[in-house]
Amino acid sequence: MKVLLPDTIELDLPLDTVVYAVGEPIPDEHTDAEVLVTWGNPAGTLADAARRLTKLRWVQSLAAGPDMVLEAGFAPDVLVTAGLGLHDHTVTEHTLAMVLAAARRLNLLVRAQIGRRWAEELGGIQPVRQPVAFRTLRDANVVIWGFGGIAGTLAPLLTALGARVTGVARSAGTRHGFPVVTADDLPWLLPATDLLISILPATPATVRAIDARILNYLQPHAWVVNVGRGATLDEVALLNAIRSGRLAGAALDVFATEPLPESSGLWDEPNVIITPHAAGGRPIGAEQLIMENVAAYREGRPLRNLVSR
Repeated sequence: MKVLLPDTIELDLPLDTVVYAVGEPIPDEHTDAEVLVTWGNPAGTLADAARRLTKLRWVQSLAAGPDMVLEAGFAPDVLVTAGLGLHDHTVTEHTLAMVLAAARRLNLLVRAQIGRRWAEELGGIQPVRQPVAFRTLRDANVVIWGFGGIAGTLAPLLTALGARVTGVARSAGTRHGFPVVTADDLPWLLPATDLLISILPATPATVRAIDARILNYLQPHAWVVNVGRGATLDEVALLNAIRSGRLAGAALDVFATEPLPESSGLWDEPNVIITPHAAGGRPIGAEQLIMENVAAYREGRPLRNLVSR
């Protein structure tokens, strides 16, 4: 069983493996591979692999969201597994950093520092409670839309800092010890929300799920954080809401078009924090996941993180 490994990550596996360059077509002598591991592959080379790897039986994506693999055109009988769980800790760290940056106004403080201005209005004595502003996680109402493994890692840290966390998922109940509702409940949930965090995957059902209607449910002091996929957020509606004062700000790590075009108005907004799809980038536990799935594949058992197609 030949396994193709991407050159974007070092993987030490006791298998018959070949390392390939993700930015180039897979060499003809390796188009007989049975397993393809992907990480950071451009859409064009993925589509080329889908056409030319005629003996392929399984694609293991190391990304939490396998949307690019699903869009590449692999045959319907090719199994696709995702990298769920590999990014829980790294995305959690980044999300928490963005949330605290927003609450503590680091975006405005950095701008003041660049201008060599002592931002006295942002320091010194401050009100203990600011009901019309998001300034602390203490007693804040936080909604996490997309309540999977990353949310399960993030939510306890938010709670430790005093936040009340509610999850939103396809089915209601309790997950990771937190209450979870469905998107049908957003009209009553969001008006009392201080911070909306999106960890939604990119699917046909989630395209621009956070649109003007959803944003209008939020109070003017609320912030939006997106660390899921850029396609899930209507950036025009978000920009309009911030510019009009209908929304306090946003912290965004993912965008509909990446890199974010220079022409985007998001760059100019003081209360928009932008990071360049930096939340993940380091699949932790990739080797273990691959080996578990290889064993399952060889034994005919269900693979971990199998994606329905």
